Order: sequence, then structure tokens, then C-alpha cells
Amino acid sequence: MPELPVSFKPQWRCIGPFRGGRVGAVAGDASDANVFYFGACAGGVWKTTDAGVYWANVSDGFFTTASIGAIAVAESDPNVIYVGSGESTTRSNISPGDGVYKSTDAGRTWQNVGLRDSRHIGKIAIHPQNPDLVYVAALGHAHGPNEERGVFRSKDGGQSWEQVLYKSDRAGAIDLKLDPNNPRILFAAIWQMERSFYDMSSGGPDTGLYCSFDGGDSWQELTGQNGFPGGLLGKIGVAISPAQRGRVWALVESAEAPGLYRSDDYGAHWQLVSEDGELNARAWYYSHITADTQNGDTVYINCFNFWKSIDGGQTFSQIATPHGDNHDLWVDPNNNQRLIQGNDGGACISLNGGATWSTVFNQPTAQFYRITTDNQTPYHVYGTQQDSSSLAVPSNAYDRGAIPWAACYQAGTGESGHIAVRPDDHNIVYVGAIGSSPGGGNSLQRYDHRRKQIRLIAPWPESMRGALPSERRYRWNWTYPILVSEHNPDNLYIGCQHVLRSQDEGQSWQEISPDLTRADPSTFVASGGPINKEGGAAEMYATVLALAESPLREGLLWAGSDDGLLHLSQDGGASWQNVTSDVWPEFLQISTVEPSPFAAGTVYLAGTRNKANDFQPYLFKSTDFGQSWQQITAGIPDHDFTRVIRADPVREGLLYAGTESTVYVSLDDGASWQVLAGNLPIVPVYDLRVKGDDLIAGTHGRSFWILDDLTPLRQLDEAVLAAPAALFAPRPTLRVRPWLTEDWGGGAAGKNYYAIFADFVGFVEEETPQGTKRRVFLDAGENAPAGALIHYHLAQAPAKPITLTIVDSEGNEVNQFSSKGPDWESGEFLPAAAGLNRFVWNLRYADGETIDGKDLSAVGAPGPVAAPGTYEVRLTVGGQTLTQPLTIVLDGRVETPAADLEAQVALLLAIRDKLGEAHALLNDVHAVRAQLVAWAKRLADRPELADAAAKLAQKLRDAEDPLMVPDLKTRTEVGNAGARLLGQLAALIPMLDSADYGPTATAQPYFDHLAAQIDDCLATLHELLQAELPHFNNQLHTAGLGAVMP
Repeated sequence: MPELPVSFKPQWRCIGPFRGGRVGAVAGDASDANVFYFGACAGGVWKTTDAGVYWANVSDGFFTTASIGAIAVAESDPNVIYVGSGESTTRSNISPGDGVYKSTDAGRTWQNVGLRDSRHIGKIAIHPQNPDLVYVAALGHAHGPNEERGVFRSKDGGQSWEQVLYKSDRAGAIDLKLDPNNPRILFAAIWQMERSFYDMSSGGPDTGLYCSFDGGDSWQELTGQNGFPGGLLGKIGVAISPAQRGRVWALVESAEAPGLYRSDDYGAHWQLVSEDGELNARAWYYSHITADTQNGDTVYINCFNFWKSIDGGQTFSQIATPHGDNHDLWVDPNNNQRLIQGNDGGACISLNGGATWSTVFNQPTAQFYRITTDNQTPYHVYGTQQDSSSLAVPSNAYDRGAIPWAACYQAGTGESGHIAVRPDDHNIVYVGAIGSSPGGGNSLQRYDHRRKQIRLIAPWPESMRGALPSERRYRWNWTYPILVSEHNPDNLYIGCQHVLRSQDEGQSWQEISPDLTRADPSTFVASGGPINKEGGAAEMYATVLALAESPLREGLLWAGSDDGLLHLSQDGGASWQNVTSDVWPEFLQISTVEPSPFAAGTVYLAGTRNKANDFQPYLFKSTDFGQSWQQITAGIPDHDFTRVIRADPVREGLLYAGTESTVYVSLDDGASWQVLAGNLPIVPVYDLRVKGDDLIAGTHGRSFWILDDLTPLRQLDEAVLAAPAALFAPRPTLRVRPWLTEDWGGGAAGKNYYAIFADFVGFVEEETPQGTKRRVFLDAGENAPAGALIHYHLAQAPAKPITLTIVDSEGNEVNQFSSKGPDWESGEFLPAAAGLNRFVWNLRYADGETIDGKDLSAVGAPGPVAAPGTYEVRLTVGGQTLTQPLTIVLDGRVETPAADLEAQVALLLAIRDKLGEAHALLNDVHAVRAQLVAWAKRLADRPELADAAAKLAQKLRDAEDPLMVPDLKTRTEVGNAGARLLGQLAALIPMLDSADYGPTATAQPYFDHLAAQIDDCLATLHELLQAELPHFNNQLHTAGLGAVMP
């Protein structure tokens, strides 16, 4: 099978949503009030240069992990930034990092400077006067023991590291603070924690608080001394006051004496200043404390709510933030009104001490679990966003030019799990909403978009919070599966330890399977401890996690469990067969089962063991209904664990896989894999879907992405790669009318703005590979390329220009494009690189001739959008012409008869041609008139000739005046001049081209009226050029001078 050419760089697009995800690390530039940074839990590092109006990712292309745990900007040199990868908010969906990254140019470029096996980093502290002296609090592996954890110090900017504080291979540093008044003083919190598939533990004998007074050379444990609690401790947050020497706070999870402690003598003595449980609820997830930089009595705590104390920590008041679940805070050392705060909804900035905050609806860092699509046009992508809600996002917003937040809608309140849409009615959506909905049990929702109502339809609505799995009737995974049958949409399936079916949209339920899990009693534990239990219902174990029905056979069901079992039913759930294999490791978390769309007995499986500290990819295939299996992971690195596998429904053996970092593709049924990333950022890919000709990625940190048009992957073979040139058969192209104001705005350097009347979005412009401009939206998703995607492969870069010609069904040329040649200066061109190329034809006919120069009174002569029908694409390379048919399909929402659309195109072409005819003649006229004006000046010593030149120039100008007023250089002049004939004719174009209808009753007569007047003017100009100009040239010739050339 062929390998993807190195030149193949898939062009993914982010459709949003621009609603932020979890942020656990924030920082600011103390020398620039507009510059801030945040680190997304699985979305990389972002920077704003306008105080949070817009954000831009600065880690893409440099980082090899998406998870960020800490950010620090050097106060002495803000060009120096250190980032600790691997978040330390150890949820069940935590992603690992690969060490410390450093930038010395304010985030433009980065390099990894070590501690790669630390995986999760809690904090970074930089010496206030020396940017090369840096400390790192490394938590270490979240799912097992390792040695690279504790506090590390570098004295040479990260070139080398020394472990200056280490407790054990099961406890790492979670917090670290440096005293800016005396940077030799440091406080560090060591935390013993571990998370498995079925449990998480916060606390143990190796937890403690430490201080150093010599820059980390030596450390003193403070636990259990001088008023600081001892015994069994959990997570500890620590803060040093820059405003009051000696003042230190510690927020302590403790079995005996939890609360907020304060020392006013650098830890020599401690007092409990607050026992308020609201400050340290769910301590393993929060326990974040920050001292104010100007006031020694002011301290902040990030917890479920955001708290502030102004009396040294004795009492607290809540500060409202745009989102709850708060994690990090940076306070400007010079201005304590300037803050940036990170929470589960993104990063927000305040310039008034928290009174108001910037928006989180400009950050495409949403974390999705599972995704699906509907059958609308355009189709919508659905997903459950962690710590927000379930959403429906259009794949295209044809009427907006971009995909702003206003184009999306909330489809239920699910923040977890699967989401399913009835294939025959996109208004009915089923949502898993554990953690974000009442209703008990699995919090299953039926959302009706017509009514805008959510009905709770849990099969057995008992609460799961804080429960032992053995104590509940049903065990529901945080991401339990929901399946609506494609064969019979009345069959709704869900998975707990059983498979349940409803045939009345959730009104009633039937168990159709026995327990399909191992149900190992040792895994039936109440998650959390040894101090506090975790009651969030996210750790329920021994559940069905993957559920699928064959697209070829109704009732052929597959069920995979999170503890490694796989079952098959071939009779709609009446009986089940255990087809678990010893090819995969015990307790594999089976996350996806994908039945083949070509053979009923073929099935693919994706699983992971990352929570067992095993990061290998696990993909398997069976071709005999699960009787035998083979692993199919060749080409995927052994650290890039897998969550999803999907089969292409058009090309047999074409597979897609989503891993912790990217998307892979196999062209040989899993025998080998290759990266399919292109411009897709490094990000955990939790789900993939193939919809028509598109591949959709549901990421857990960068929202939704779509790879438009899988044509090259479906048609690529050895013959294509061996040929000098190959033209792929384009997919049918939907003819969608551009929005009337779609091209408004733009042209300025830097940020531009686009008002869609109801919406307002920002963008920057960049050049495409075909020489045109595209808009990169800063707070809105991107629509699909407008037009036909034409793919072709060149074995090598051609020596001469290549051409691409579009002809209609009668062989008439519609448009033609060429690659760059020796005479190319600017404008659109055909890419001609060795390897795979893509060209986007906007479906328009070629433009007519335009007026040369930059005269503001000139109008264009645009070609219209081609009518629906069959066309031919002709690619000419080195004397060889390759052809493929191209079908333009009418937008399904349009009911206009074909004859009306053809009449619309015909009239628009007539306008284009009439304008082009006039422009061609006027270009000659302008050239002649310029020469005549020049002759009039040069012939000052021959008044009769000078006068003849000036008079002829004026006649030409007067004859041109009814068509257009020449030489206008300002918009004021254009407005004062009023509309001329060509401007009036050009104004007819948007009237005709605004929608998919035939010409109005007055359009053709009005065109005829204008065309007749234009023809009269053109005849006058022709007469001047053909009669009077030769007469003047004869005068010049008689005088022994040159001639005026048109």
C-alpha cells in the first residue's frame, strides 16, 4: 500500500466552539499591562497582547504535549518564560506532559529543557533578578511511582537540573513559592497522591510542607511542628506575602485539623486562622492560594468559588468569576488591581481587582469526550464539553462568513460522556450528563430542540455520588455509551454494567444483557481518601464503556467494558458471547468498538491503560466475529496511547485513529499507520467521526476540527504516486451562496473586524498557498473553503507552468488558472509543488477585464457563480492533459428552477462582458490620453500641436465622462462625482447575485437600457481613436516627431 507523500499536509479547520476549557496555569508580564499568558489543561500555551480581547496560541509547532501545569515569566527579563507541561489538577481525564519548556523571545519560539519524565508539574518559580535561576515543583507520574519528582533547581537556565528536594517515588512537589524580598527563602509542598482507573488517593505519610533559607541547598520539614498540623495530610497550597516579610499561608487538607494556617515568622510558628470548609472543599482538585503583592493582609483562594480575604485570612468574601472551579491566579507585582485567573471555563483578566473580568468566549480550548453528527445541511457536530454543557456547532455557517458563538446552541447540559442524535430527527438529542444535571443515576437527558426542553430519563434515578459501586443497582461510567440505532431509531441503547434498551425514547427501559464486566470486588471502592472521599461520580468502575451496532446488520451489537471484556450479541441482545482476547492486556480500558462498514464479522477496537501507568497504544482487529484478534499499532509511538479508531465507509481498509497527541491514518487496514496531522495542533483526540467526505476530530483541549474532503486518501494508490501527474476525481460540490456581506472588512495590517450585523468577530489575514487571502478568525470558527476542492499529485515540481481549466458541459471555458511563471507578478495562482496539491475553485467564471491602475471610480467585472450541473476539470502538465468530471450540486434549501438560475448566470455574464468590453477600451483611452497630455507639455514651443493634443485629450475625457469619472483618488471625490453608467451597471451585479433566484422583471430591461447608452459612449470613443487620433499622429509625423500609440 502507498505511503502518504511527505508533502501531504492536511488542512484541518477549527469550527469552535470558542468557549474556554480548563486552565490551571496563568501568568502576566509585569512590564507590559496588555500581555498575559495561560496554559490550558490540554490545549497548549496562549498569549494575549491586548489584555484578553483576543488570544493566540504560542506553543504550536514547538511543544510535543498539550497539557500545561505551570507558567512563569521572569520579572527581570520578560522575554524569558518557563512552562511546566503536564497539568497537576489530577482529574480522571488528566493528560501528561514531557518536561519543562523555555522561551527567550516572549513566546515566539520554545525548546524543551528537560525533566521529561516528571509528567506533571505544579509550579515554577524564577529568581526575581536572575532569569537563569529557576525552581520547578514536579509532581511526577499521576498513575504510578517514578523518581523524577520533587523540587528541581537549575542555575543555568535549564541546561542542567539538580533535584534539591525529594521525599519518595510516590510523592511529588505540588506547590512552590519563592520570597521576592529574599529569594533564598522558598516554601514547597510535597503531596502523596495516585490515581488509577477506579480510584484516586490524596494524602499519605509522605505529604508535608518544607522550607529552605539557602536557595534550596537544604530543606526543613515543618509538618507537625510549632502549630502546623501533623498526622495524615493531603494536598497543601502555600503562599508567601511579598508585602509583609515573614508572612506565609498554607491551605491544608488534613485528617485531624484541616484549614488555612498562617505564619508571620517564615514558618517558625503557625496559627489556624480559618476552618471554613468552603475554602478547601474537594482539596485534591483545588488548594490554590495566592498572596496579594501590595497588601500583607490580602490573600486569595481558588476553590469551587474564588475567595478574597483582607484581614489576613480570618474571613473571606466571594468574588464572582465568569466560571467556577478556580485553579490559578497571578497578581501583578507592581499593580495589585491587575489579575489573571484560570478556572474550568478558561482564563479571564481583571484590571480592577476582580470587579469585572474579560470574556472566556474567545478561547477555542474546549475539552470534548465523545462527538456525533446529524443529517442537517449543513450538518452539525455535537459534543459534551467538560465543565460546561453539550453543544451543537454547525460545520458551516453559510449565512455568517464564520462560525461565531451565536451560531451554536446548547443541546442539553451534559459535560461528560456520549451524545447521540436521532438520525431521522435532529431535534431529538440524548445526552450523558453525569456531574452537570439532576436526575440521579446516569443523569440521562432527552433534549428536544423544538421545545427547547430537557427531559430526564434515567432508568433508575438513584444518586451515584459517594457510593460504593456494589451498593448501587447500576454502575455508570463518567462517559457511559449512548447509541441510537441507524437501522431503527426507536431503539435507544445505553451501557452501565448491563446494556439497557428503550423503545419509547426513555419512557421505559429493559435490561438486555447480564453483567458484561469483570466486576472484580477489589475495584469496588469508594473513590478518594484516605482523608476525603471523591463524590463526583467520575470514578465508577466495572462498566460498559463502548457500545456499537453493525452498520450492516441490525441487532449485531458489541459491548466493551472499562475493565477489559468484550461481548458480542447477534440477536439484538437476547444472548451474548464473551469474545475477550488474551491478545490485549488484562484490564484494558476498551474505549471504542468500531464495526466494519464492509464485513459484518470485522470489527476494530481501541483501548488504553494510561491510568495503569502504561502509555502504549492498543488497537486490535478481528475478521471472524471476535474469535481471533491481532494488534494493529505499527507506526504509532509506544508512548502515544489510543482512545478511538474509525473505519472509512467508502474505501475498505482506510482507518483513522485518535491518540493522546494527534490523528493517524492507515491505508492498509491497520498494518501500518502514518500521522494525519497537517495543521492540527498537538492535542488529545478523544473521538473521530466520518461524515460524508469529512473527518471530524473531537479534541480534549482544542474544540472541534474538521478535515474537509477525504478524496485524496480514498483515491491514493501506487499508480497515482508513480505517475508524473495525477488528478483526483473531485467530490460533488455544494453550490452555496456567499453571504451578502461576507467579504466586508479586512485590508488593515494586524487585527481586522467583521460585522455580521448580528455578530461581531475579529480576524487576521494570511496568504493561502494559491496566492489569495484567507481570514483566520480570532474568536469564531472557520467555514469550509467556499468552492470545489481540486486535488492533484505531481511527481516533481514542473519546469514550466501548469494550467487548470474548468469547462462546462458544452466545452466552453468557464475559468482557467496557471501556476507561477516567469511573468507572474501577483494574484491567484495554481500551486505546483512536488507531491499533493490542493486548489480551491470558488465556482466563479473568470472575471472580465478591469481598469488598470488604482482609480477609485473604477468598478470590477466579476464572473458569476456557475450554475448547478456537470463540468470538467482539465489539468495540463508538461503537455499532458488530465481530465475529471466535476458536479456542482444545488443547495438543498434552494427551490428555484434550473432555468431561472441559468438565466441569472447568463445575465450576469452579459454584464461582466459589457463591463469588460468597456474597460478594455477605456484602458486604451487612458493610455492615449496620458500620452496626449505629455505631448501637450513637451510641445510648448509648438502651440498649434500642443493645442491639438490638449483638445483631443479633453474630447476623450469628455466622451469618457458618462461612463466613469477618471482620475478620482479619494472616496470624497467619488461620492461627489455621482454614479456613471459603468457604476450603475456594476450596481446591478449584487442585486442579481445576492440570492439564488432568476432575474427580476426589471433586471433585463434595465440592463438593456444601460447597455445601449454604454454602446453609444463606446462608439464615440472608438470614433475618436480611429479618426481623430490618426489625424493628430499625421501632424506629429509631418513635424518629424513620434506617434501616440493606443
